[in-house]
Amino acid sequence: METVKYRLSLFLKHLGIGQAKFAEITGLSRGYVNNVGDSIRTDNLQKIRDRFPELNTIWLLTGVGSMLNGDEQNASLREVDLFQNIPLIPVHAHAGYKSGYGDMEYIETLPTVPVIVDRNYRGKYRCFEIDGDSMDDSSRNSICDKDIVLCRDVKRDLWRNKLHINDWNFILVTKEGILAKRIVAHDVERCIVTCHSLNPIYEDFDIHLNDVYELYNIIKIVDRNARI
Repeated sequence: METVKYRLSLFLKHLGIGQAKFAEITGLSRGYVNNVGDSIRTDNLQKIRDRFPELNTIWLLTGVGSMLNGDEQNASLREVDLFQNIPLIPVHAHAGYKSGYGDMEYIETLPTVPVIVDRNYRGKYRCFEIDGDSMDDSSRNSICDKDIVLCRDVKRDLWRNKLHINDWNFILVTKEGILAKRIVAHDVERCIVTCHSLNPIYEDFDIHLNDVYELYNIIKIVDRNARI
């Protein structure tokens, strides 16, 4: 499957430049191309747009259309239909988000990440930066410290029924903080979920859904933190 990294590499090949020159032109790091994830942060995408206006960023992010702007097959594409700028809650904003999650004026102050979303789902999306190693078991399923995940909200009226705990990992926005966990049990009558960490050093614990402000399915990792 083609990735953003692969398509960005194709564009550099088209230009006849290497990663070092790309970094020099855009102001991004020398290792940026190698470390780019499934998406590109809004500020970094803007740097690329500013320096390479001929690049079709719809193609870069999605693979739809052709590489260069102005090509005939791009004419009918509308960027707004292909991806959305999703609010990002970085680690340093976790505490503020607990009190501001319902305030749209606060949400509009957050940075955003351009991400492809499901057009058939009209709900709320958020991107969260992961804090800590509780979901890191060194496997391909790991969600690691500083990774950014795309999440889709689970509406509160659905919490009264059995959650689809076998299909997803979750983000829980709680009184105590923002947690990335796997839910392994849901006691519907008592409104209690059991949270599990992939990292075996952490023990399972229960949390009452009355102490949860928001609940999200983790859809995918959109930016994998570069680790040495």
